[in-house]
Amino acid sequence: MKTWSTVSSIRMWSHTMTVQDYQDLIDRGWRRSGKYVYKPKLDKTCCPQYTIRCHALKFQPSKSHKKVLKKISKFISKGELPKGQDDGESVFISVQFACVLSDTFLCIGFQNMHEKDSSQQPTLLDCMCLRVQCSAKTPNRMGADPGRPQCRKAKDLRKERRLQKEQIRQHADGDSSIVSPMPPTAAQTKQPKPLEDFINESLPDNSSHCLEVRLVRCNPPSPQFKASFDASYQVYKLYQMAIHKDPPDKPSESQFRRFLCDSPLEAEHSPDGPEVGYGSFHQQYWLDGRIVAVGVIDILPTCVSSVYFYYHPDFASLSLGSYSALREIAFTRQLQKQSPKLSYYYLGFYIHSCPKMRYKGQYRPSDLLCPETYAWVQIEQCLLQLENSRYARFNQDPDAGDPRVLKDVGRALVLYRRAVMPYAAYSRKRKGSSDETEVQQYADLVGQDSAERILLYRA
Repeated sequence: MKTWSTVSSIRMWSHTMTVQDYQDLIDRGWRRSGKYVYKPKLDKTCCPQYTIRCHALKFQPSKSHKKVLKKISKFISKGELPKGQDDGESVFISVQFACVLSDTFLCIGFQNMHEKDSSQQPTLLDCMCLRVQCSAKTPNRMGADPGRPQCRKAKDLRKERRLQKEQIRQHADGDSSIVSPMPPTAAQTKQPKPLEDFINESLPDNSSHCLEVRLVRCNPPSPQFKASFDASYQVYKLYQMAIHKDPPDKPSESQFRRFLCDSPLEAEHSPDGPEVGYGSFHQQYWLDGRIVAVGVIDILPTCVSSVYFYYHPDFASLSLGSYSALREIAFTRQLQKQSPKLSYYYLGFYIHSCPKMRYKGQYRPSDLLCPETYAWVQIEQCLLQLENSRYARFNQDPDAGDPRVLKDVGRALVLYRRAVMPYAAYSRKRKGSSDETEVQQYADLVGQDSAERILLYRA
């Protein structure tokens, strides 16, 4: 690996790494774009990016997620595209693209969003109040009538009437001292419908369209990946021109390969791992025999990590970004049946300081990674801190530190003149190397396990 640093991030160029290496890195706040691996300096950047993961096994779709699945179902069954763009989904993906390409570009982009009046940046509470005000059907200028009783839910009234009838019946039987417990209602005993059922319902038989999701390995490229490469690239090119307003010559084939096809992850298989193996893949969405969208993912020892998603602009109104996330959560659950450790879905970075990037927090239950102790903390606790400060240490234990810090920098492995050696041996060969501070910083950022396995290139 080669490393270099900027004001707001640490960057590494990775020639190759194992899936366990990358799992350990993303659990310390790193992400990859092609073979480029980077870690934002959260206390330096204007828009801190916190690693977020969803507990795939415990996930239940929200009302908005169900609406997305119903929208897909209606399109597939009846062939009707919704009118207009979905609620800013293309903006979400556009901002995410800036995050992946360059943290410097990310800072500039977000700064411009708030330039007009940074003091009026909406808080989460403001957004909630605004949503309530906009959803009101009729204005009530006089406020609530204090002389009238508060409205109650019909469900609560029915439950109260049932309890009263039960008590009257027991009084009639001559036993007023014992009240038998109410039998559970159908609503109380009914289990919530799993995500897979909603997805299957969105793919009805005898429909106008046929949607199929295919998993193809991109590194090393499988025969299926090679056969569909040009079709996938053309969708990417259209996406870049329509969503990001790129000129036709900018999203080149070589750029597409570097950004979304090349990967440092080695393809691996394990007896207790998923049947498809570990590594980097493309999940292709085929509609009536042609590719309309692609999700780029990494399958790692404990998670499926979302890298990027792009789609054909003609289908922008279908909320395919949200749909793909739901499909990837369901895919994680499927893999977990084959590999019990693989139970999380990583959505990349959560950026609370940009309201348009908070949508990733809707996939719950989820955790954010503490930037100082690298402990996972429930997002509900983190949001309270992020409302008061853009940068926050989520771990509430003041004595907690990084448990995987490398105390002896001499044990870090380096590659020098085609030879592998610990940094201590390299330093002796160089007769008091002057790069100890840089190597110590690298070891602190990647952690003990990675520093003792990954080879740091030294010229």
